[in-house]
Amino acid sequence: MSVFQQIEPQHYVFETDYFFAIYDRFPVSPGHLLIISKALKHDYFGLDEKEKNDLNIAIKCGKEVVEKQHSPSGYNIGMNCGEDAGQTVMHFHCHIIPRYKGDMENPRGGIRHCVEGKGYY
Repeated sequence: MSVFQQIEPQHYVFETDYFFAIYDRFPVSPGHLLIISKALKHDYFGLDEKEKNDLNIAIKCGKEVVEKQHSPSGYNIGMNCGEDAGQTVMHFHCHIIPRYKGDMENPRGGIRHCVEGKGYY
């Protein structure tokens, strides 16, 4: 059983037909959310078309929730697909990471920095 399947609904920030959201237990920034599939799916590539469409709705809902409580000036939306990509919980989850002006000296390149030294261009 996935650790995500043990999360009780009272801890959900919101839910859609196929997903629920929680605040990340180890947030990168204030408001960091995880959108998690209700069904055990390994990663994004295991989602069917209905789930992928619902994921778009969940991402939009997540943005609305974050903006009610915080005032981010940007977002990183990320999914780690596979152990070599950094996935540690093998149950689909999407990170909604609010970004704030000044939270990093030079944010240029964003997620390109996931492989050391490759984000600069």
